[in-house]
Parts: sequence; structure tokens; C-alpha cells
Amino acid sequence: MSAAANPIAESLLAFWADAGVDAMLLDEPLDRIAAGRIAPPAPAARKVAAAAAPAPSPGRPAQPDVSAVVAQARTLAAQAETLEALSAAIAGFDGCPLRFDGAASQAVVWRGDAAAPLMVIGEGPGQDEDRQGQPFVGRAGQLLDKMLAAAGLSGRVMITNTVFWRPPGNRTPTPAEQAVCAPFVERAIALVQPRMLLLVGGASAKAMLNKDEGILSMRGRWHEWRSADGAMELPALPTLHPAFLLRQPAAKKRAWADLLTLTERLDRPERPAP
Repeated sequence: MSAAANPIAESLLAFWADAGVDAMLLDEPLDRIAAGRIAPPAPAARKVAAAAAPAPSPGRPAQPDVSAVVAQARTLAAQAETLEALSAAIAGFDGCPLRFDGAASQAVVWRGDAAAPLMVIGEGPGQDEDRQGQPFVGRAGQLLDKMLAAAGLSGRVMITNTVFWRPPGNRTPTPAEQAVCAPFVERAIALVQPRMLLLVGGASAKAMLNKDEGILSMRGRWHEWRSADGAMELPALPTLHPAFLLRQPAAKKRAWADLLTLTERLDRPERPAP
């Protein structure tokens, strides 16, 4: 059947021609680089590529330089004297692109004890968290709560994430997105004054500790978290994300060992001041 007799084939060939396609598969391979026949994309192809680029979300402001947005976040965070004020500052902050790209409803800030000795910091909200407005409330959060309860940590934790809006498709937040939210996370730590941090998942551990190691090499070992200005230092223990444990149940014993290590240190009597 000829292309002229098939409107679908005719339309497809016309699309390819507009996109700059000028060759079909050959019986024998042809090295076009060696033949010197590689040419820059035709203008029509560039138009197709531009048309395929996602349009900006309605109402989304132009994204300024990341350093400027981080400075803005740092100023807003420093002005918050309470967790409630910090929550309001985060809810009104439009410098993180996730607010427009991934979140369907609201900022997901934290849940738990405002004076907890332990702060649990995950990666970012998922669909359930986006809908309910609280971190770790889906299947992974339910597993986390069970593990914390089994370790005797119920009611002794504040739970948050490195970013406060859901990444599109529940992807891992980028370092730039985490950097924009970092001043708010640091201010939350300063207001809660926990004794130590539990960093849940590789993206959280890398961002909070400024390291490139994988979570399997970092987990179970104590690290020192430092604020950007060096004014705060806390012991931090990376561990596996409960979402990973749901996919790999055999790894639960390693996460459980991490929790036991943390609980032992948390409950260890403090040395009297000299």
C-alpha cells in the first residue's frame, strides 16, 4: 500500500520530514561520522524540540539564581521565632520550584514533638504526604512509626524532610531543591534543639552531611552535622529509607541495628559537667 493511500503513514512521513529526517534504515550500516555527513539539526527540528519542552506551570514565577533564593530563604527562616512562624514562612515561600512542579496542595512541614530529643529527616513528601499535609504518613511512614515504636522512640521525635513539597512523580529531590529548603531545615533544628539527627535515605544523608557516599556505606556510622554558619553541631546517624525496606525486606535488620545504635546513645546518661 502506498503512503498516499494511507493517511496515517502520510502524516507520519510529513512529520518526519518537518523534523529533519532525511534517511531511512539501510541494508548495510553507514558510518555517517566518518563520511562527514553529520549536519546540525534543521530549523524545523529545533522547532519540534522547542515545542516538546514543558511549558511553565501557571502562576510560577521566573526562577532567579539559586544563591539569591537561598539568601531569601535564610532571611525568612532567621525571622521565625517559633515553629508556627517558620511553618507560615515556608507556606508563603515561592522560591522552591517544587511548589509549582510537584505539589498538588500544600507545604508538608513536620509532625511530632516540638521539643523532641531526636529529629528524623527524610528526603521529600510523597503523594499521601502531599494530600494530608504531614510527612511520612503513607506506607513508608507507617513502617517508620512501627520501627520507632519498637525502639522506644514514640513521642520522642520530630519528623521532617529536606524539601517541603512533593517532587514530580515522587522522584528524588535535586541538590538545588534541597539547598533552597536547607535554611528552613536548619532553623527548625535550632528551634527544636534535638540532641541528635536520624537521616533517613541517601538523598537526606548526602544533603545534610554534604557527602557523596552512598547510603549503604554511610548507614550505621555516626557523622557530625554542622549548620551552614558552623554555630550548631549534632551527631547524625544515616539509615535506610523505609520505602527501600518495603522493597527489600531483608534489609530491615540493618535499619533495626541502626535504630538500636541510636537509642543506646540517646538514652546514655550524660556526663556531668566538670
